[in-house]
Amino acid sequence: MSSSGSEDDMPLARFNRRVSGGMNSKVSSDAMDIDGPLTNGSAKRKSRSSINKVNYKDESEDSDDGQPLAKRQRTRTMVPDDDSDDAPLSKSTKAKKTPAEKAIKDESDSDDDKPLAKPAAKRKSTGSALTKKANGVKKHESDSDVPLKKPKKAAATAKAKANATKTKAAATKAKATPVKKAAKPESKDQSEAPEEAEEEYEWWNAPKKEDDTIKWTTLEHNGVLLAPAYTPLPSHVKLHYDGKPVNLHVEAEEVAWFFGSMLHSTHNVENPVFQKNFFTDFKETIKQTGGATDRHGNKVDIKEFSKLDFTKIHEYWHTTNEARKARSAAEKKAEKAEKDKVEAPFMFCKWDGRKEKVGNFRVEPPSLFRGRGEHPKTGKVKRRVMPEQITINIGKEAKVPEPPPGHKWKAVQHDNKATWLAMWQENINGAYKYVMLAANSAIKGQSDFKKFEKARELKKHIDRIRRDYTRDLKSEVMADRQRATAVYLIDKLALRAGNEKDTENEAETVGCCSLKYEHVTLREPDTVIFDFLGKDSIRYYDEVKVDKQVFKNLKLFKKSPKTTGDDIFDRLTTSQLNKHLSGYMPGLTAKVFRTYNASITMARLLKELKGDNRPIAEKVKLYNDCNRQVAILCNHKRTVGASHEQQMEKLGDKIKAYQYKKWRAKQMILDLDSKQKKKKGAEWFAMDPELTEEWILEHQEQLVEKERENIQKKFQKENEKRAAEGEKPLPDKELKERLKAANELQAKFKKENKSKKVAAEGRGVTVEKLEAQIVKHDTQISNLRLQAEDREGNKEVALSTSKLNYIDPRLTVVFARKFDVPIEKFFSKTLREKFNWAIKSVEDDDWDF
Repeated sequence: MSSSGSEDDMPLARFNRRVSGGMNSKVSSDAMDIDGPLTNGSAKRKSRSSINKVNYKDESEDSDDGQPLAKRQRTRTMVPDDDSDDAPLSKSTKAKKTPAEKAIKDESDSDDDKPLAKPAAKRKSTGSALTKKANGVKKHESDSDVPLKKPKKAAATAKAKANATKTKAAATKAKATPVKKAAKPESKDQSEAPEEAEEEYEWWNAPKKEDDTIKWTTLEHNGVLLAPAYTPLPSHVKLHYDGKPVNLHVEAEEVAWFFGSMLHSTHNVENPVFQKNFFTDFKETIKQTGGATDRHGNKVDIKEFSKLDFTKIHEYWHTTNEARKARSAAEKKAEKAEKDKVEAPFMFCKWDGRKEKVGNFRVEPPSLFRGRGEHPKTGKVKRRVMPEQITINIGKEAKVPEPPPGHKWKAVQHDNKATWLAMWQENINGAYKYVMLAANSAIKGQSDFKKFEKARELKKHIDRIRRDYTRDLKSEVMADRQRATAVYLIDKLALRAGNEKDTENEAETVGCCSLKYEHVTLREPDTVIFDFLGKDSIRYYDEVKVDKQVFKNLKLFKKSPKTTGDDIFDRLTTSQLNKHLSGYMPGLTAKVFRTYNASITMARLLKELKGDNRPIAEKVKLYNDCNRQVAILCNHKRTVGASHEQQMEKLGDKIKAYQYKKWRAKQMILDLDSKQKKKKGAEWFAMDPELTEEWILEHQEQLVEKERENIQKKFQKENEKRAAEGEKPLPDKELKERLKAANELQAKFKKENKSKKVAAEGRGVTVEKLEAQIVKHDTQISNLRLQAEDREGNKEVALSTSKLNYIDPRLTVVFARKFDVPIEKFFSKTLREKFNWAIKSVEDDDWDF
């Protein structure tokens, strides 16, 4: 395999991660030729000492969580690993500070944290509540109890609005021609007055800021929405121990509720590790809250998990859950309105005077931790987060959100180099949780843009990197040879780099740098078999042919006395690898290779597609086929869902339903014109072989039953409407009269089955209209078959991860335009908002990654 070729030569292979020790040593050329054992071990790897311990107060040199706040920009709420999909592309290797420090003066080198452009020109605002700041930005007086309002602006003319979306110059011109609106009567409740649409901030067209470490000048927000208080169980619903009901303090009862309400999740509650961790925390909670008592007030010593009975709690959960599902539409609407009212103040913030949506303003409620894969802490209690644990980040001039009565915030700071609004530390893994802006915000868009631009920049350096690591594959320095081999695997197989893990507290997952002896099996002459658990405990298994020198090196790295549990790359760590890569290009890490290889592969595959007049459904499938190859390359796998077969069966029934409609339409043509049989041939009128008599009878029963249900639902809605308007409900005899339509349909099917003939139906029905229906049914059948094929192909592959995190969204935009497919076919509403910058910034259909 040539390593000096262009990026298009990269084979489609696959994925995953973690780390080891490191020091250089000289190795003789004779030693390099010694063959090691070719068998794979089966025992678990040896435990590593943790370098990722978190201390909320003390400084930690090795903890990623201890990094300065301005450097810890994340898409998720939890601080991810070095090669997490949401982690920044580069990290500082300097000593890190704790998040408790209020003033953070370190310059951030996190690319995800740096906006590319200056904010849009300051807009004029109206209203008596506005005050002018020294920097010229007008803002509303912040009120922690009131949603932040959008500034009022004069409406632009229709022509100006159209021009504003084309070019920046046209947008500027449009702003200069405001049109006065007709005066409206003043609303009694100003809070209910409709707000005018705020002009979009096109940061990708704005000039670049001189100092992009400063994220904001002014910041206002209303803090976080704390989890609702626990509602105690009714007095008759008790936890039972050794067959007897016990009384618990409300805090202990809440923990019992966590377990009892998930008895249906046998995967968790029957897991011995889950049970052990839960019981340990449960007993501790009981002890801290005064213990358990029986009905007479006598102490009950809870010692054995097997004697606990959560049945009554689960029955209560099931009853309340079913009642919740059975709520009327009006009740659901009222509850949603109340929920929206509570959440409204927290949904938006003011960022440099712009209204920006907040992504995750809700503090996670307490629960039982589940974790991914075989996580050693599964079942532990996630404690309720209190205001005293939360740090608020806000502008100096802004009003600080009020904590709940009787509480106070842990700290309030004004760090304009950080992009989070609030943060706290959770108790399970000691990870920090952040309240960030939504995915469609300007700051997040800039982060995505920079990530993909960094991957594009790698194109300029990839040939030199490949030449260098090919040369170093034969280096006499063991550390250099291991590093070159690791870079080869990361580049060619898109493996994650991997991090050192605290195996006692985290699931045992690995990546390239942390591969163990047992994860790699060698088969002469040049095949390597990888078998390990990667990120999220997803199994990575692949058999690949590698360069002969790489095969020879892996054989050396497995040489005796190494055995099961020993590191393959024992002279290399992830930080050493990333430091070496940054010498080629600022900010280059192993993670950038995954983004680069995913995007360059997608670009090559899309180029190979030829434009034609295929139906849109076929074009969408072509795109998904390309995306699937990228997902396989990155090992974005998923377990086959329990409902997959059921879903496929439903799709099959839909296809048969259209085949049945098509057959009936053809029979109606014969009813109108019997000569058509001779003209078109008897075979054209034959029933599809997939339609059995048994299926048809069952389908007809379903159609009749569906007709009855529709009539009853319509009747019920009409009565609800009449009741709301104070009118008398329709009598039951009206319903019986309407249900006759279902009986008539049933009789019609019975007659057709007996005579094997179908009478033409419908107003003004003609042969031509029926033929048009048949063509339509054929299209629907074809689309459903494509959908079924696509779904079957994707049952073990997660397409969304590659499309969301690794494939440059501009490639999808160009494909949609070039093949004339609506972008909605590829990006949901949420993704269209997230990738708005890609949709609007690509003007050339020939744009290339």
